[in-house]
Amino acid sequence: MDVPYLLAGDIGGTRSRLAVFAPAGGFRQPVAAKEYASASFADLESLVSAFLGEVNARVGRACFGVAGPVRGGRAALTNLPWVVDEQRLGARFGFDGVRVINDVAALAAAVPLLSGEDVAPLQAGRPAAGGTIAVVAVGTGLGAAFLAWDGSRYRVFPSEAGHGDFAPADSRQAQLFLFLRERFAHVSRERVCSGRGIRTLYEYLEGEGFAKEAEGLKQTIAAAPDPVPRIVAAALGEEHPSALCRGTLELFISILGAVCGGLALDFLATGGIFLGGGIPPRILPMLRGGSFLTAFRAKGRMEALLGEIPVHVIVDPWAALRGAAREALSVSPASRVAR
Repeated sequence: MDVPYLLAGDIGGTRSRLAVFAPAGGFRQPVAAKEYASASFADLESLVSAFLGEVNARVGRACFGVAGPVRGGRAALTNLPWVVDEQRLGARFGFDGVRVINDVAALAAAVPLLSGEDVAPLQAGRPAAGGTIAVVAVGTGLGAAFLAWDGSRYRVFPSEAGHGDFAPADSRQAQLFLFLRERFAHVSRERVCSGRGIRTLYEYLEGEGFAKEAEGLKQTIAAAPDPVPRIVAAALGEEHPSALCRGTLELFISILGAVCGGLALDFLATGGIFLGGGIPPRILPMLRGGSFLTAFRAKGRMEALLGEIPVHVIVDPWAALRGAAREALSVSPASRVAR
């Protein structure tokens, strides 16, 4: 098959990654890849131009997974002041075909490509043949997508479930909800169940007097542009973990478990739940600690059903880019932009 290289993009609010893949070989590894700070560029065109200027590869088709809803091949990113447009990208770079899709949909597109080494199981469950599969991505924000079996293959469908209402599951979470309700007109799942949510939970527990933070660590966290890595590291410290950081992650994991259990019911995900994004692999030891699955299954009469749903963490760092490359390959050259 005479197809040039495929350009895949995973465009996030904080970081963006671009990669070039060969059109054959299952997209196991990219030919070239690079990560960028998204805010360093005025738009996606500038980012793509910088990357292609460093890569010696003829790109024919491209697919970009972007953090936001996509309508008619166009998206205004949720956590970044960019507008991404298929027609504009195709005209600028002369691609034979280009697609812009939701970033979690790109991650979901990779699920059929994943092998055992690409995932870490949290619950084996009993997957239903052809059952719907849900994908939940936790990074700067919270996203979800699902795959539905059409009789011959899985098709990917995006959603904006991360912006659904946050539903407190216990008294502490109810107090958290009231705290946030005074600050925001709408308290979404993403407000508490994301990288930004971890910072919010930390500030909430600190204000409630949950535990006193060591002054040096407190200043380090406060000064960090992104405090989440420091909170996670302090929570997972083997010798002297921070009680406040540990409590923050425990609260976060309970909320995440409840959110995933709710989405498993929303999508009737009897084929499994896959957790992706930057945060779940970093907190894998605590996800395996039990509170996640307890919250995941705590759905009353649906507890037995949720106990049969497989739950996995995606640990393959290339998964979202592999999914975007898979979608790029499906772009028909007949859809090329006139130029």
